[in-house]
Amino acid sequence: MDFLSKWPAGLSYAEFLKRYASADQHRRWDSVYKEVSLTAAQKALLSGFQREIMVVVVAGTWCGDCIQQCPIFEVFAEQTPRLQIRYFDRDDHGDLADALSICGGRRVPSVVFLAEDGAPCGRYGDRTLAKYRDSAASLSGAACPTGLVPQGKTLQDAVIQEWLEQFERVQLMLRLSPRLRQKHGD
Repeated sequence: MDFLSKWPAGLSYAEFLKRYASADQHRRWDSVYKEVSLTAAQKALLSGFQREIMVVVVAGTWCGDCIQQCPIFEVFAEQTPRLQIRYFDRDDHGDLADALSICGGRRVPSVVFLAEDGAPCGRYGDRTLAKYRDSAASLSGAACPTGLVPQGKTLQDAVIQEWLEQFERVQLMLRLSPRLRQKHGD
């Protein structure tokens, strides 16, 4: 799929909520947004981004996973002008949702990271590992703790960090790209 050709149809976070969210959904997104808190180190990391990243997010305002995760992206974008994020409704952009299907379905949120020229650099979604571990623990039968998420760390903190690692991964990929280093003379 040519993600760059879809880019102009994407909406900002505020536009996406205005167009698609009911009053109750908007309230739920706002509530999560207000709860997202970044550490000083996370803010510094984001503010140090040097390359532009275009982020395509396929989401649904009705989706609980989107409600819990998409506000995180908005908080990231507020820390750096290097992130350009556009939201696409899963049902109104079925071709995009199909192109980003996960495990055979239109799972959301689904994210594609693009370089400044639209070259795809990665995709991620629908849930982070911490969220999957949390969900698996609620199934019948015990889930073994891995020790990878320190005790006392909230699920939201873990999800924020795991998403941040995906954004950082792409930033480093772009920062170290020979093609982009030549273009930018660095």
